[in-house]
Amino acid sequence: MGMETGRAKIEWAKGHMPLLGRLRAEFVEERPFSGYRIGMSIHLEAKTACLALLLRDGGGEVWVTGSNPLSTQDDVAAALSSEEGIFVHARHGATADEYTSDLMKIIEAEPQLILDDGGDLVHLLQEGRTEGIIGGCEETTTGVARLRKLEREGRLRFPMFAVNDAKMKYLFDNRYGTGQSVWDAIIRRTNLLIAGKSALVAGYGWCGRGIASRARGLGARVTVAEVDPIRAIEAWMDGFSVAPLAEAIREADILVTATGCIDVVSEDALRNAKDGLVLANAGHFNVEINIDDLKRMARSIRRVREGIDEYALADGRRLYLLGEGRLVNLALGDGHPVEIMDISFAVQALTLRHLATNPSLPPGLHSVPPEIDDRIARLKLAALRVSIDSLTESQRAYTGRKDGV
Repeated sequence: MGMETGRAKIEWAKGHMPLLGRLRAEFVEERPFSGYRIGMSIHLEAKTACLALLLRDGGGEVWVTGSNPLSTQDDVAAALSSEEGIFVHARHGATADEYTSDLMKIIEAEPQLILDDGGDLVHLLQEGRTEGIIGGCEETTTGVARLRKLEREGRLRFPMFAVNDAKMKYLFDNRYGTGQSVWDAIIRRTNLLIAGKSALVAGYGWCGRGIASRARGLGARVTVAEVDPIRAIEAWMDGFSVAPLAEAIREADILVTATGCIDVVSEDALRNAKDGLVLANAGHFNVEINIDDLKRMARSIRRVREGIDEYALADGRRLYLLGEGRLVNLALGDGHPVEIMDISFAVQALTLRHLATNPSLPPGLHSVPPEIDDRIARLKLAALRVSIDSLTESQRAYTGRKDGV
């Protein structure tokens, strides 16, 4: 696969992203990023290429790298790097050192605006130069959690917007996007039937909700493992079984982690795992399934299918790890559906424009303005050709609010 296949992928995605198309017309006229360098660390595939092109069309000079070595699609990277005003430093399967080196190349370009996915770029920036940075956006649950930690420690030295916390992001991207794309990747790579299997979902945040819901829709019997009592009750009332992970793993055929935490599946639980268990991670980093524990327990390790490693234990059980424990929907699939990322990237683009037009915001973690959520929701409804009601003047007076706010 080469540049032409990458261009074809980008064109396909662009044709199914009406919100970015609407914003492109505005950005070409307004040029809100004129004179700015924009540094992006993001899963580099066709949909994110469309976002990079939108920011370029808005006047920006765009520097792009990947946020996960296994999610970069080389044909898309090649097609994007051929575009004027866009500079790409990423390749599929980069080593840890190469991955960090690519991030440093983005930093060395001295971007004024940052678009991060997972927090690696911002964390490297905090250790070095931050002069001239206006601010940035972070779109993942994990990345926002890392930013909150930096803020608590007094180490967040420029404004960052928690795009993940915007309603038009987490209600759709985290839930419907993750739910569909995780099972798409698992089914595509394993070629296994989901109906009738026992699925264990670790974590019942918005991503876990989507994964559990889609598993049930595919006919699986679903159990949720949680540490938060409120989320555990919610999972129970949503109709799922709830149990400790080390107990539920005894019957699980497929286990998917979606917590953003480390060592969710470690040796204590793996000792109870049933023969043939498929292990997949839907969190941003490959830390949720303890791979060192798996290796230590294994008598032998072999690749049995592209993206699937078999860990044969001393007692004869076989455990199958998908995508080296990395984000399964991107390591082994194409990520979220195009229409979902059209919504999420519209939030990113408008929030970045808000930053560019308000360059003196104080350091710290900021919320996406509700007007951006409302505007994107209305754009999406228009794209779907769906009409809704509006409040009357008397209703506005009675409730004290405007439509959608």
